[in-house]
Amino acid sequence: MTVVFAGVGADDSNVNAHAPLYDDGRFEYVPIPEKTDATDEELTYGEWSLRYDDRTAADLSTRLDTYPEDGGARVLRGDDVATWPLHHDPNFEAMTYGEHREGFGQYVSRLRRLEPGDVVAFYTSLVTASSERKHRYLVGYFTVDTVTVIEADADHEETERLLARHPENAHAKRAVDGVPFYDDKRLVIIDGCDPGGLFERDPIQVSEYRERPDGRGGYYLDGAIEDRFRITEGSTYMTRKPALISEMTGESFVELVGRPGDR
Repeated sequence: MTVVFAGVGADDSNVNAHAPLYDDGRFEYVPIPEKTDATDEELTYGEWSLRYDDRTAADLSTRLDTYPEDGGARVLRGDDVATWPLHHDPNFEAMTYGEHREGFGQYVSRLRRLEPGDVVAFYTSLVTASSERKHRYLVGYFTVDTVTVIEADADHEETERLLARHPENAHAKRAVDGVPFYDDKRLVIIDGCDPGGLFERDPIQVSEYRERPDGRGGYYLDGAIEDRFRITEGSTYMTRKPALISEMTGESFVELVGRPGDR
């Protein structure tokens, strides 16, 4: 296993909107909402400027849905949207990414097996002005430098020490007194290196919409993409955000996709 495809970013499940894909191939990336305002993250939706538009992320939606520790959704509307902090993960500038998700996507178990030189590739939801449907698009990646695993039952001092090594990671920023937000879950933090970053334009569509026998439709991994990227593991049902595994080498992936600054 050398490449993990990870689903990230805002969509209709948390921001009630999708980031735009423009006709010329440029696009916006918007992170999901933070689960708590008890975070060191300074960026809010009102302060996250869109790359190719005069608006901010707060202008895309009038509603945010967060999912705090007790499992109940906290809904934010109106002016509260602009002042709510982002969960800046992945952070493409600092090249750091953290995950506690397991379950359906099996993120933690797959990410923790990565080694230096492997790749984490990030896909998100985008929608064009003329499209009736969202789609999942590959929007960036980074090469793996280090992998840090923080066990749920780790000694507090050890957990605090490991989190301190990743000050720009969103999971470290929302930890309180060295305790992760989900203190009962294993946490994986990936630090990246070049080549890596967010694409400037021309994201790669990885999903297709299919009607099901029951008459309801859904989003699935595009068969041509499955072959092109040699996907060997992970659910192809992309209405949710599964972690997908490619058997490509990191070097082959970069050669196929190109460097982020060249897209």
